[in-house]
Amino acid sequence: MPVLSSLSQRLAQMPTSATVAITDKAKILQAQGRDIIPLAGGDPDFPTPQHIIDTAVDAIANGHTNYPAPSKGIVPLLEAIAAKTEADSGVSVNPMSDIIVTPGGKWGLVLALGSVLNPGDEVLYLEPVWVSYVPIIQLLGGVPVPVSLPPETNFTITAELLEAQITPRTKALMLNSPNNPTGRVLTTAEAEAVAQVTQKHDLFVVYDELYEKLVFDGRTHIALRGLPGMAERTLTVNGLSKSYAMTGWRLGWLVGPTEPLRLAAKMHSHTVTAASHFTMYAAIAALTGPQEPIVTMREAYRQRRDFMVGALNELPGITCNSIEGAFYLFPRFTQTARSSVEIAELLLDLAGIAATPGTAFGASGEKHIRFSIATSMELLHTAVERLAQIAGEI
Repeated sequence: MPVLSSLSQRLAQMPTSATVAITDKAKILQAQGRDIIPLAGGDPDFPTPQHIIDTAVDAIANGHTNYPAPSKGIVPLLEAIAAKTEADSGVSVNPMSDIIVTPGGKWGLVLALGSVLNPGDEVLYLEPVWVSYVPIIQLLGGVPVPVSLPPETNFTITAELLEAQITPRTKALMLNSPNNPTGRVLTTAEAEAVAQVTQKHDLFVVYDELYEKLVFDGRTHIALRGLPGMAERTLTVNGLSKSYAMTGWRLGWLVGPTEPLRLAAKMHSHTVTAASHFTMYAAIAALTGPQEPIVTMREAYRQRRDFMVGALNELPGITCNSIEGAFYLFPRFTQTARSSVEIAELLLDLAGIAATPGTAFGASGEKHIRFSIATSMELLHTAVERLAQIAGEI
């Protein structure tokens, strides 16, 4: 057997996902009989809407269990995504050349970066950042460059912060809205700052919209490709996991300019080949069928947000901004010398609360903890009660 030193150094040096690590530890404790409240992951607690399930079952019964054709997505789904994209952005998209259906949104991110990066190219990312962005950049030979957003401004994006990190090697900017983990939703001013800077420096934008339908208080999700001059440089990643409670279905898509998408399709064909055929029919049902289930889920998340934000701000040593979208809270523990990793370990060990340390999302997440509210109100009440009992020990 070859010596261990001959294995991939790139993967050996890459950290394990903190979200997965804390979830795995929580499951071990649960197997040992501990009562654990799972607030670390991002899996909606709602079932997939029934009409989507029924469509998938029918697709299987009708024999759609082979390779799809084209491999990058069946034509009716490509057309449904194109129609949705045009409705959201006001910019038309060619369904046959500018869209790839992917097995989950994460693969869309891989294809987007894979289509534009050369070794050594720098990719800006906004910190706090979802845990997989940096590893994906590194896996594709890019150099991740953080743009640290200050907690004091509620992680607001400005042109000045972006400009400060740009070099002649900068190739792209990655961002998502609504944001995981902060719950921020991109404002018009922030979107304009992104458009201004990326056009000035001729950068690509990889825009992650997975939580786009989960925005609160009358806010509107901004489709960056719809801003003047942005369609030709924006690679938009979206999917069904979060908004439609379809995490296990692994169905997403990438939309972008023709030439990068041509290269992405080549990478797609040589790696995963295709997303699952019958799930593509389920995706058509999701995009074109009743949207009331999304409204119901969004309202439930809003109610949970209101309860949790109010409850957390009443506890000593914790401050929590209200979130604008998605289903994560990112409270700051203000009166402790402990790191966010130590705080997360205490929450799990003393209170049976599984949560994600803020530094999993970058250095600017220190002293923060990410709580998922994609769980029942009953469990959230219990979590607050337990947290109140140990707040003085953190």
